[in-house]
Amino acid sequence: MTHVDLGFAPAEVEALAAYWRSVRSLAPTLPRAVLIISAHWEQPLPTVMTSPHPPMLYDYGGFPPEAYRLKWPAPGDRALASRVRELLSAAGIATAEDPERGFDHGAFTPLKQTFPDAEVPAIQLSLKSSLDPAEHLAIGRALAPLRDEGVLMVGSGDTFHNMREFARPGALARMLPFDAWLKATVTGQAAQRDQGLKDWTSAPAARFCHPREEHLMPLMVIAGAAGTDPGVVTWTGDFLGSRQTGYHFG
Repeated sequence: MTHVDLGFAPAEVEALAAYWRSVRSLAPTLPRAVLIISAHWEQPLPTVMTSPHPPMLYDYGGFPPEAYRLKWPAPGDRALASRVRELLSAAGIATAEDPERGFDHGAFTPLKQTFPDAEVPAIQLSLKSSLDPAEHLAIGRALAPLRDEGVLMVGSGDTFHNMREFARPGALARMLPFDAWLKATVTGQAAQRDQGLKDWTSAPAARFCHPREEHLMPLMVIAGAAGTDPGVVTWTGDFLGSRQTGYHFG
């Protein structure tokens, strides 16, 4: 097998891992369950995993053997999966379920840092393959009651995701205007935030940063669920020559 060498800088990796570890302390108590929306799962309808013991899904190639021995054995949560479908159905959003789906790297990579003992039940919800911002904001609004039910909702994506431009000279300077726009939009008032996110392609350098928008859609879901709560920047840093930023709502 040919191994991938992306030139990860150890200091950058540790800074990002430290951010993921810090997510555990954002809430005063341990959540009863986690709902993950990952950029790496798209379906025609929003789809929830229902396995009581989700397997690992190594949805990448060309990495060293140890990358395929990672484990994060968090239990599933069928009751939460049913609740997600109930809330979406009440909002007129058709859904589906998948009893075999496992945790993809958009789930286990961050959450293995946040909950290393895998003690909190977790399920994933897919993106809708339309990748329509308004639809994903609506999905989030429908799921907002989960916030008062002890569920931590995690959107796992990148604020920059152009695979051709990672680590290229000059890429960081080109994408900084988009990062600044996204920070101002996400931390602004809710109505303006939602409108800005719907119209994200009008932002500076938008398509340079996201030739395909799947890595922005998890943020849309979480922003939709936030209601009127403002977004707060919880971490920002450079990774593989790009600027990445994490947000928290309420």
